[in-house]
Amino acid sequence: MGDSELDKFAEKTQAEIIRELKEIYSPVVIDHWLNPRNWGIMNDADGYAKITGPCGDTMEFSIKIKNDRITHCTFDTDGCGTTIACASIAAEMTIGKNINEARKINQAALLQYCGGLPDENKHCALLASNTLQKTIDNCLANKQEPWRRLYE
Repeated sequence: MGDSELDKFAEKTQAEIIRELKEIYSPVVIDHWLNPRNWGIMNDADGYAKITGPCGDTMEFSIKIKNDRITHCTFDTDGCGTTIACASIAAEMTIGKNINEARKINQAALLQYCGGLPDENKHCALLASNTLQKTIDNCLANKQEPWRRLYE
């Protein structure tokens, strides 16, 4: 099989996978899955958390705050495509919000933004919301006790 044939095979396979995804997931989920936003962890974050969910996926969030607004929210995960999509969506939803507004980003809010998820993937939205909320908790604790950052 030459390079040209291999490229055609890869394109055909990718098109088939995307067609199958469109039968299961919303365009929003597919977009964030294939083009995740805000991927990576900040070294100078105001808040950070890492959680491993019951499915074995690990997710991390980091946030930066300026003038009481979340200016940056980034994530990393070793999870599946749905986990990537939920983390990307949560990060995108968080940027520009104050802490109280960001606190409202829970599993239900993520599922609504996603246009729903199959039952077997709803835990991905829960992992994203739980990790985000733990990140906010860490940020608030660091703000009250700045010395904590030296030990993280």
